[in-house]
Amino acid sequence: MTRIDDTPPAWDDRTQLTTFLDYARDTARAKCEGVSAEHARKALLPGSPLMTMSGVINHLRWVEYYWFQVVFLGEEDHAPMTDDDPDREMRIAVDFPLPQLVDEYTEQSARYRELVAGNDLGTRARRAIRGGLHVDLRWILHHLVEETARHNGHLDILRELLDGTTGD
Repeated sequence: MTRIDDTPPAWDDRTQLTTFLDYARDTARAKCEGVSAEHARKALLPGSPLMTMSGVINHLRWVEYYWFQVVFLGEEDHAPMTDDDPDREMRIAVDFPLPQLVDEYTEQSARYRELVAGNDLGTRARRAIRGGLHVDLRWILHHLVEETARHNGHLDILRELLDGTTGD
């Protein structure tokens, strides 16, 4: 997987935000290239037993689902997480091959790219978040850039601990 450049082709808000989100997504996928099935499921951090390569990718997938489909579009939430098991998406990820999880994340990202392209950045989410606040699409994109970039740091650490691979 070749990552896109993080320099946007234009300087408007939409292009900058979508370029950075795509760059962060591509970085997450690149961190997973060549990871063995065993390593993809291995938790290395004693304080974070669910922190696996598979778990992080699955988490990123479901985070985007939540913000775009549940919050922005106001759809019913069908995510695997429950009140009793709020980290279930990370727990069940080890039951699936990492390439499948990456492919699902890639396909979903393409659908959300189209969703973003078809909406004004100032469009308010249909579902409120904490405190009854209806964030706009611009805020959701900023949040997803932050969330994905933060988890890319986790993928960096896991990958280096698993097989010594480092990189950008």
